[in-house]
Amino acid sequence: MSVPVKVDIWSDVACPWCYIGKRKFEEGARRFGGDVEVEYHSFELSPDTPVDFDGSAADFLAGHKGLPHDRVQQMLETVTGIAADVGLEYDYDALQHTNTVMAHQLLHYAKDRGRQIDMKERLLRAYFVEGRHVGRVEDLADLAAELGFDRADVVRSLKADEYLGAVRQDQAQAAAYGINGVPFFVLDGKYGISGAQDAAVFEQALTQVASERVSS
Repeated sequence: MSVPVKVDIWSDVACPWCYIGKRKFEEGARRFGGDVEVEYHSFELSPDTPVDFDGSAADFLAGHKGLPHDRVQQMLETVTGIAADVGLEYDYDALQHTNTVMAHQLLHYAKDRGRQIDMKERLLRAYFVEGRHVGRVEDLADLAAELGFDRADVVRSLKADEYLGAVRQDQAQAAAYGINGVPFFVLDGKYGISGAQDAAVFEQALTQVASERVSS
């Protein structure tokens, strides 16, 4: 049996391009047709964001990027249109900005139980499509329970910061690789792809990695 192509993805739950990039990568992997093993890694775009941000998505971005509201609104409309092109219905009016460090801990919790990909999809959908809160322990436990996790154990783990060290380790590795934006894809530990590239880019990269293995 062939060894799957390993793809490590640095991503943030609050990153609109990460969800778009996820869909484009999935399509590229489908076209590639070979075995692919995906592991998500933690990256916080705005670690100083409060758990309960008082304001809209436009308010947050205007303050964070120092841009006028009308420019920010145009940016949100643009990204919403691009998301729609890959089948995602972003709802920025309902979106609740929050700190994502707890969500990253939950992803590590799920990874240790073989369900990281499912949890990643659930968190992104909850945040961008459903307007759910993904920064508070109880809300995250509710989302995890929807996937069949033991809700009480999730609460225990998050309150104890059980996986905070794993989150920080991911962030340290990102710094070592020189990653300063997400999504960022690392194929077989040696090829990097930055951003939500077209599916064809991912298909070509996966095919190249697989062919190099055969010829080596």
